[in-house]
Amino acid sequence: MSAFEARIKETAALVEAALDRHLPRRSGPLGRVVDAMRHGALDGGKRLRPFLVIAAADMFDCPRERSIRAGCAVEMIHCYSLIHDDLPAMDDSDLRRGRPSVHKAFDDATAILAGDALLTQAFEILAEPATHPDAAVRCRLALELARASGREGMVGGQMIDIYAEQKNFDLASIEELQRLKTGAIIRFSAIGGGIVGGAGEPEITALRQYAEDLGLAFQIVDDLLDVFGDAVSLGKPVGQDADMDKATFVKLLGPEGARDKARSLVDRAKSHLDRFGARSDALKGAADFVFARKN
Repeated sequence: MSAFEARIKETAALVEAALDRHLPRRSGPLGRVVDAMRHGALDGGKRLRPFLVIAAADMFDCPRERSIRAGCAVEMIHCYSLIHDDLPAMDDSDLRRGRPSVHKAFDDATAILAGDALLTQAFEILAEPATHPDAAVRCRLALELARASGREGMVGGQMIDIYAEQKNFDLASIEELQRLKTGAIIRFSAIGGGIVGGAGEPEITALRQYAEDLGLAFQIVDDLLDVFGDAVSLGKPVGQDADMDKATFVKLLGPEGARDKARSLVDRAKSHLDRFGARSDALKGAADFVFARKN
């Protein structure tokens, strides 16, 4: 195991433990939605987004208890989006992270409520003083995450993605779609770490530029895995993009063209971090990890 792999695994364990604390089990009818939230949020994934938050905050000597809370907030947003994406009205996926998706393990209505609850709890976490003693910092975190996850970010990108099933999108249109659908939350993860860590505006700008390129590279690799990956490794069905005739980077550029573009984006993403020197090694490692990932 490489030093980077050990670090992302360690960070994932810290986030997992924190999410478990934020989602204590309940009895009675309320317990059902909590169980669904836990099913959708725990025991899965590489926790890349909270890793970006924590690694960016570490560059500015931010106390870990603050950055882990911010990381949990962004992971809750990500998990809510996956729960809703898997619903029959969206991607209609029965598997997520190698086990039944929330709507299959529970039911459609419970899955909708579990996603809604994770979405709202993310902002509850950011608003609490434990995330940062400065209310202005907490407000900025909430504002940036709201923008990244709403109509001008992830939700807007998802709407364009649904629309794209009926249209022949060109490369520029696909890039715009993915900068919103996938990239906006990744962008928040990097700049959110800078904000909670007290970074200045030039540093936050560099983090934003890094994450914009990283988010696009992440989606290109995702497109490649949907074609060449296997369901066991990915923990979810493959070939769905082709089945839905979605416009993807692989469809437009071909496999080699898509891979070359992803590599170029990763290299450019890392170049935005040169100003930070060795402090940015973890974020640069995350970029290489995104390009090489197999699931």
